Amino acid sequence: MRFLSFDNHGVSTVGVVLDSNSDQFVDLCLLATGLPHELGALIATPNGLQRAYAAAKAAPVTTHKAMKSVHLLPLIASPSKIVCMGLNYADHAKEGGNARPEFPSFFLRGPSSMIGHDQPIIRPKASSKLDYEAELAIVIGHKAHHLTPDNALASIAGYSCFNDGSIRDFQRKSSQWTLGKNFDATGGFGPWLVTPDELPPAADGLRIQSRLNGQVMQDGNTKDFLWGVIESLCIISECMTLIPGDVIITGTPAGVGYARTPPVWMAPGDVCEIDIEGIGVLVNTIADEK
Repeated sequence: MRFLSFDNHGVSTVGVVLDSNSDQFVDLCLLATGLPHELGALIATPNGLQRAYAAAKAAPVTTHKAMKSVHLLPLIASPSKIVCMGLNYADHAKEGGNARPEFPSFFLRGPSSMIGHDQPIIRPKASSKLDYEAELAIVIGHKAHHLTPDNALASIAGYSCFNDGSIRDFQRKSSQWTLGKNFDATGGFGPWLVTPDELPPAADGLRIQSRLNGQVMQDGNTKDFLWGVIESLCIISECMTLIPGDVIITGTPAGVGYARTPPVWMAPGDVCEIDIEGIGVLVNTIADEK
């Protein structure tokens, strides 16, 4: 099952994607389901995703819309937390001059840092050092604390693509990465949520790429995580309670722009794609802050 979020007169609304090869989706607002119209709330509703998908499959063609006709939004409008992992691939740690870490790095993103599929990532006035990072995103499906290897996967509502756009000079102004990771509209998130039944367990063995103007910049695989999906969820939930709609960003493979000679920064007019096998392609253009 696949679900997207789009702007409906200023409100985040759910679209149900019946065919990943089509540019059409079903507008949940046009169906008399009694279900929430925001994806985070729908995820929190018992069997909400299954009920929405069943209703969409039975819906008339008049409820279908073209993706290009709407403004797509980050999947979850206001997650209670966006927990990001750093240095979760050995090759990326190495290219940044870091030894293989003994424990993952973590930082938080705020909702204002996110932008939807087919919307511009914004290069801020403060810096031109805007970098790309292809990452797998996990969306939490139910309240979870102290997860174990046996039950961690049951906490997942689905997976998506994320571009952890980073302002590298601000990221390195201190030992804490928060500022460089939270400029407005720098984190691409989408195009849709894919439920776990469509993917290998723990999203293992998925090829993950970033492409800048059609050129492959990163080409990795989730099998190379230092801390896989299960272990990551166990570590995070030992510290904090996860709730439906929370987002976990799992780190990026080697090939980022700052580690190249000369460095490669995203610039206005560029097109950045994040492609994850079995999930889809997140596309963002780059634009300057007005």
